[in-house]
Amino acid sequence: MDVYQLKVFLSVYRHRSFTAASKELNLTQPSVSIHIKKLEEELGVKLFDKVGRKTIPTREGTLLYSRAEEVIERIRGIKSDLTSSSREIKGIISLGATSIPGSYVIPPLAAEFSKLHPEVFFQVSIGESRKIADMVLDGELLLGVVDEIKDMDNLESLHRFRDELVLVASPGLIAKKEITPLGLFRLPLLMREEGSDAQRSMHRQHLLHKISLKALNVKAILGSIDSLREAVKAGLGASILSRFVVRDDLNAGRVEEIHIKGVKMKRYFYVIARKKRAMPEHYLAIVRFMVEKLPSA
Repeated sequence: MDVYQLKVFLSVYRHRSFTAASKELNLTQPSVSIHIKKLEEELGVKLFDKVGRKTIPTREGTLLYSRAEEVIERIRGIKSDLTSSSREIKGIISLGATSIPGSYVIPPLAAEFSKLHPEVFFQVSIGESRKIADMVLDGELLLGVVDEIKDMDNLESLHRFRDELVLVASPGLIAKKEITPLGLFRLPLLMREEGSDAQRSMHRQHLLHKISLKALNVKAILGSIDSLREAVKAGLGASILSRFVVRDDLNAGRVEEIHIKGVKMKRYFYVIARKKRAMPEHYLAIVRFMVEKLPSA
């Protein structure tokens, strides 16, 4: 068994395709098949099944995947240690994030990090928590930033940082700067669709306890966070949004915060990685930077 065979195997496993692996590795498809066949013969097991046009890993293939990836990462780490005694921070940082951190947390953080380490290049994928977690588990990403962590048997949280949902409106739209929870039902509100962050937080805070969502004075339902933010600034109504989303608008006075008496709508985001996976130095550096810049309390 040689290292290159493992690299070929990992590419086929991730893509679930011999054709896609051949393109990634710049090999012919028969060459990819030969590498996999030799690996199967040496190990004495079948690593993939063909089901129609699909390439499906066997149980043995799935078991080999995590071990093979660990071997490749350790080899990369050895090479990095030997060729960069000064531990230079450079290379591609490819990570995935849900919409709020992916759009409003990672970009300014990446800009600040890049000033310190100009030879770092960021590639950010945005998706739902489950999709990002699966990409981390499958080895497509080394790091993910998600707003919930389920099925964490093979994942670990490297850092947890705080967010807060706040009620905001355009200046002068709401006369009072603090309202009671019941006062929320008298405001002209802008909402996202059912199941949004704001609605989940309202339920957690019992703001909708025994009261139907239909009792709210909803002026508009909008399909994205950015459309909500723009509608708030335009004076269409008030809305509950992430502090990360409206941070710049609050600082510039384009919107103002309306406090809800006795209510703090806190939530957390998690920086996740697969357990026992070795990371290059530039990935470790961005995690340390997140720990430093994004408060957990």
